[in-house]
Amino acid sequence: MEPDLFTAAAEERQEKDPAGSPLAVRMRPRTLDEVVGQQHLLKPGSPLRRLVGEGAGGPAGPSSVILWGPPGTGKTTLAYVVSKATNKRFVELSAITAGVKEVRAVIDGARRATGGFGKETVLFLDEIHRFSKAQQDSLLPAVENRWVTLIAATTENPYFSVISPLLSRSLLLTLEPLTDDDVRGLLRRALADERGLGAAVALPEDTEDHLLRIAGGDARRALTALEAAAGAALDKGEPEIALGTLEETVDRAAVKYDRDGDQHYDVASALIKSIRGSDVDAALHYLARMIEAGEDPRFIARRLMISASEDIGLADPNALPLAVAAAQAVAMIGFPEAALTLSHTTIALALAPKSNAATTAIGAALDDVRKGLAGPVPPHLRDGHYKGAAKLGHAQGYVYPHDLPEGIATQQYAPDALQDREYYTPTRHGAEARYADAVEWTRKHLGRKRS
Repeated sequence: MEPDLFTAAAEERQEKDPAGSPLAVRMRPRTLDEVVGQQHLLKPGSPLRRLVGEGAGGPAGPSSVILWGPPGTGKTTLAYVVSKATNKRFVELSAITAGVKEVRAVIDGARRATGGFGKETVLFLDEIHRFSKAQQDSLLPAVENRWVTLIAATTENPYFSVISPLLSRSLLLTLEPLTDDDVRGLLRRALADERGLGAAVALPEDTEDHLLRIAGGDARRALTALEAAAGAALDKGEPEIALGTLEETVDRAAVKYDRDGDQHYDVASALIKSIRGSDVDAALHYLARMIEAGEDPRFIARRLMISASEDIGLADPNALPLAVAAAQAVAMIGFPEAALTLSHTTIALALAPKSNAATTAIGAALDDVRKGLAGPVPPHLRDGHYKGAAKLGHAQGYVYPHDLPEGIATQQYAPDALQDREYYTPTRHGAEARYADAVEWTRKHLGRKRS
């Protein structure tokens, strides 16, 4: 669908009075070199470079591409840069409002432009995952015959939301979440650039840090919040955006939490101690503080895995597999959905029966080893698989437990100096009660003396 008179007039007004446009629009990159992040997609000879005419000569033309990534990572921005930089005809559609009729109109226009004027068409289709299978099918002939070069954007996994024939005819480009440094650079550029705020207001470090937490890697969200806070500061006649002004503007309190300082370790410690103390509500509070402050979800997941062994152990043998599964899920999905997984795991660990018997057991064993209490391995336990082992008495007299009715042999396993040492003292909490019964029975049948 070609831009109508109203759209053209709006774009003309925007060019004449850029200050009337939102900051996120004014700060859109004008070239691929100004794009923040996504450098893995912008190397020389990349599909996006070829779309704007860089190195696009020869018989192999630029390919259609599908841009997949979270909101605010630059999908629309990349399409905008292509529209400004390319000498091709550029048409934009949104899958929210367009249908098969509009798609066919674009394709017909592209064929006329190619045949009549030799001008190629680039079609940017936003939110392609909202198109039905039939609507996506209508794109196939145009993409296959290169009547149009498609740039499609989606926030959903294209392997589930885009039909296979369209995927096979396009290159899938994955956009990575922007890092804090990426967003920080964008904010500082917007503050200084004449297209942005033109150095009209300053941004102190604590306010910048809170802006980064609010943004969560979303460039558009960061610039929108910056613009609102800057407007409030200028209305007050303030030379800089105070943290309080930003909090008032975005209605979101700044969490006192330094990811590299004491708060990082204090809140993490409080989370684990609340889980250990079975206070599920306190544990969720500290988890929420870490999430809201922008803590790395992988760090939280690692602490939960440690807690599962250190404080729960065999009282609930399923705690560690649950924590490991949570860590894997968090690494795959990231925030915001990872908050659900971390909540799930924190609640389960806090309410699980507790035992530190495994922790104290290995601690005691390590202590003895460090004191030099080791001694030689009993001869009957030594390796007897090599030639000459029998002459040394190795493996002689060893009783194979599986040959006995009860599956346990009365023989010595520990070195002489540690023969009657007992490291594991199980509790009777939860599932560990059965381990307590088992250890009492096995020690008796091993002929061990009670210490």
